[in-house]
Amino acid sequence: MIKFLKGILAEYKKVEAPIYYLVLAEFFLQVCNTSFFILFNFFMTKLGYEDFEITSFFSYRFLAIMVLGAPLGFFIKGKKLIQFFYVAAVGMPFFSLLVILCAEMGREGWLRFFMMLLGLSFATIQASALPFIMLNVKKEQHSEAIALFFQTWGASIFLVGVLNYLLNVYDPVLFSERNVMIGCSLIGFISIYFVRKINIDEQIGKRIKLMPDDYKKIFKAVIPTLIIAIGAGFTIPVINLFFLHVHGIESRYFSILSAITYVLVPIFVTFIPYIRKNFGYKTAITLFQSLSIIALFLMATTELYTELGIAVYLAIFFYIIRQPLMNVAGPMTSELTMYYVGKRNQEFISAINSSIWSGSWLFSLTMFSWLRQLEIRYVWIFMITVVLYIIGVFWYYLLIREFENREENI
Repeated sequence: MIKFLKGILAEYKKVEAPIYYLVLAEFFLQVCNTSFFILFNFFMTKLGYEDFEITSFFSYRFLAIMVLGAPLGFFIKGKKLIQFFYVAAVGMPFFSLLVILCAEMGREGWLRFFMMLLGLSFATIQASALPFIMLNVKKEQHSEAIALFFQTWGASIFLVGVLNYLLNVYDPVLFSERNVMIGCSLIGFISIYFVRKINIDEQIGKRIKLMPDDYKKIFKAVIPTLIIAIGAGFTIPVINLFFLHVHGIESRYFSILSAITYVLVPIFVTFIPYIRKNFGYKTAITLFQSLSIIALFLMATTELYTELGIAVYLAIFFYIIRQPLMNVAGPMTSELTMYYVGKRNQEFISAINSSIWSGSWLFSLTMFSWLRQLEIRYVWIFMITVVLYIIGVFWYYLLIREFENREENI
């Protein structure tokens, strides 16, 4: 077993230092990002907003990316991508602070505006990081480099969750959701230091005119992302509201729950390159995603028997196993998509994916807000996610089969 683990870690050591600096920059930005994911809804609830109002504000984060995502893909093509890392490193923590300030002051118009800028600044690194990795890392280490990049999400949630729980238990007034979010936003500025350390003779993608075959590949590649993103938008941004309103779990306890859950994500993701190389994309993507859908279904149905004391514990259990199962496939779906569309289209597809996730979540959150105003229960809203996930995973299966057949015929 030890020899097996050493072999896996040895592959990660082959990834060059500039990529580790990129990963660290992304990590500190994710600390800022995940503080919003864990705490923003609780923060807004204590300010007196209803859940449908909160999701309406949060949806503006995705509006700008939806509109500007595709143009961003064309814009970054043929340019040095490191400069876009700086935009995120400066912009995201700065606009996070302004969002918190505007929310507290009741300036709802400005809150929506800065929420849009917050999303757009974060999108610049999300759109450019994967193309940067594909262009500047040897193909043999693509899986490991992408896996490292994706581990920042789970690692940051673990850190923020544990810190928020411990600090809130120590002094709930001083370390309120507001103050913890401010602290995490300030921590986000550390990313500037690591972006500055990315010292590399950067390889730049060529500016080319897309051909009809390129558009066909891009269209096929984005369909499963679109379907899954719409489904995810009905669940992921509001999962803390589900635990708050259905099972009565407050922010400090949800924080530690998320920490426990997401500490499993980096562990699972560490092994995913090995699984992909030895068992293929079908196992690395479709198997894990299918198991995640089952866990989500079982978690959602706990709302149907909340009067039973065991319901909350089952909801926690299924949430804990659902997150790593779904997140573990993320690096491999991104790698598959990058390979499927080819080098000509990697910057564009990366930006398109950011736009799709943001546009889909904007749509889903808008629909969620409407459904909650109609007093539709969380369980039935989450079933929309389950159905869409099933369709999306099946589409990924078809995409994998087509890609593998194409590779065999080369």
